[in-house]
Amino acid sequence: MAKKVLIANVMAEQAKIIFESDFHQLSATTAWIGILAYTMQIYFDFSGYSDMAIGLGKIMGFHFPENFNSPYSSKSITEFWRRWHMTLGNFMRDYLYIPLGGNRVSSKSRLYFNLALVFILSGFWHGASWNFVVWGAFHGTFLILDRIFLVKLLNRLGSVISIAITFLIVMMGWVIFHIEDDMGQVWLYFDRLFDFSFDAHFRTLQNFWPLFIVAAFFSFFPALSIGKKMQDFVYNRNSYSLTTNGMFLLVTVALFLLSASAVTSSGFNPFIYFRF
Repeated sequence: MAKKVLIANVMAEQAKIIFESDFHQLSATTAWIGILAYTMQIYFDFSGYSDMAIGLGKIMGFHFPENFNSPYSSKSITEFWRRWHMTLGNFMRDYLYIPLGGNRVSSKSRLYFNLALVFILSGFWHGASWNFVVWGAFHGTFLILDRIFLVKLLNRLGSVISIAITFLIVMMGWVIFHIEDDMGQVWLYFDRLFDFSFDAHFRTLQNFWPLFIVAAFFSFFPALSIGKKMQDFVYNRNSYSLTTNGMFLLVTVALFLLSASAVTSSGFNPFIYFRF
């Protein structure tokens, strides 16, 4: 709930301001802030409500699979899709990719066709709009490039650079995903991102940057060995000491109270995936 309310909603406010403005008037600075905000919004909104569903399910005796595994710390687009929306990825793999032949095909061209088709259809699954189809094709293209040469290149560049490049590719994909029904506006936004008209006019809400830093920290910290150990400690243990349980209780109660306060004090509570 804290991921959704305390982080995603704040990111959403900033993204809304920028993406509903006239793109012709955007500086590169503002355009980058907009896509950074949306990138964090869609992750913490989607993973936050997935976590709530998993937790509520456990209360009632159901065990739902994890849907996210620190996707922004991925070192390639192939890895990203093993970590992002894992339940949809597993469904598309089991009921479309494998029946098409999967990896066990006679030629690379058929393999690339399978990858492209699966991701074009996964884009279409999000809605009957050209931007979703293009977004699916965009990711399918990078999955094919991964198979051809990109993964090997990224591995040679090292973890930090490969994570940064993958994150940049994912962000460019979110531009396509977010701007519906007008591909001309998509290309215009890309033009604003890369026209190098940087300025110091950060049109941000007062609490945007602190929470953006928190969002970035939790997005990339698991890529470090200490982050992975802490993540495993929190999520992958079956039992804890009384002291640790007490600490978790205090943290979760505090986060719940902060979240409840934020919900009651603000009428802005968007939900990206309600239509899906």
